[in-house]
Amino acid sequence: MLWDFIQNQVLGMQWLRQATGNLLSSLGIDIGGKSGGSLHFFLYDVIKITLLLCALIFLISYIQSFFPPEKSRRILGRFHGLSANMIAALLGTVTPFCSCSSIPLFIGFTSAGLPLGVTFSFLISSPMVDLGSLVLLMSIFGTRIAVIYVLVGLVIAVAGGAVIERLHMEEEVEQYIRMAGSTDLNSPSLTVRDRLQYAYDQVVSTFRKVFPYILAGVGIGALIHNWIPAAWIGTVLGSGNPFSVVLAVLAGTPMYADIFGTIPVAEALFAKGAELGTVLAFMMAVTTLSLPSLIMLRKAVKPRLLTVFILVCVIGIILVGYCFNLMQPLILSAQF
Repeated sequence: MLWDFIQNQVLGMQWLRQATGNLLSSLGIDIGGKSGGSLHFFLYDVIKITLLLCALIFLISYIQSFFPPEKSRRILGRFHGLSANMIAALLGTVTPFCSCSSIPLFIGFTSAGLPLGVTFSFLISSPMVDLGSLVLLMSIFGTRIAVIYVLVGLVIAVAGGAVIERLHMEEEVEQYIRMAGSTDLNSPSLTVRDRLQYAYDQVVSTFRKVFPYILAGVGIGALIHNWIPAAWIGTVLGSGNPFSVVLAVLAGTPMYADIFGTIPVAEALFAKGAELGTVLAFMMAVTTLSLPSLIMLRKAVKPRLLTVFILVCVIGIILVGYCFNLMQPLILSAQF
């Protein structure tokens, strides 16, 4: 009963759904209609995601203040082989929320001499999986799907980095990065007040960058949720279409949004009948393979390595999508 309360009222904020519905109804708006329902969906999701976003950024940024880039490099340097890929993927869970903001850290780690596969495990994990995505996914999809998404994202990050490592493509990194070297700077000692101030500054900075994408994502989600027929979604992204996962990846790749802007769209698609694996594939494609991030990454790596990175991610995401479409009945019926 305690977990149900946390899931529904703390994370899911059902009290907020009820409150926003009562507010709109008191204003004479029919929340059962398409327009009123869209407005209700938009208002509730924007407020909920904003509250969770600010709380999570503050918490994650406070944790991140203990892991500046140089310290993270030293931690990663202690591990080798698959264990290094695993640590890099886990480290990506406490870093910024979008792929573009992760690339500068990727460049720094690569120029510091860390193995290429390790840095790519970090690059894949950082935008795809973080503590914020786990909590927000739990608030919308429930614990099972949230845990599955995070675990699958970590598996893709570890496997993708391991594959790239075995291809020995170090020469495909741009020369200016390979020649940059690294500095062994000691991070200044931060007080608790310094860390709190850092966390607050990160909340303000990240919120300003992310909020437009939240509005766009929730707006699209509201449109899908109340205006696009469920039969149409089911035809395109349901079990009747064998290419639904591929279409989801192709649709998600050109987009640019972080996980907070992507989840409302995925929520609406899932509610309308899109399969679980298709929805997971869409979220992963948007967060990991956005066109702006690929353009930025091209400045750091040569076309051959960029192509391998894209292929590894696309193949991994598609395989995950189809596997979870097959296992959807078992996943949704499981109790844990």
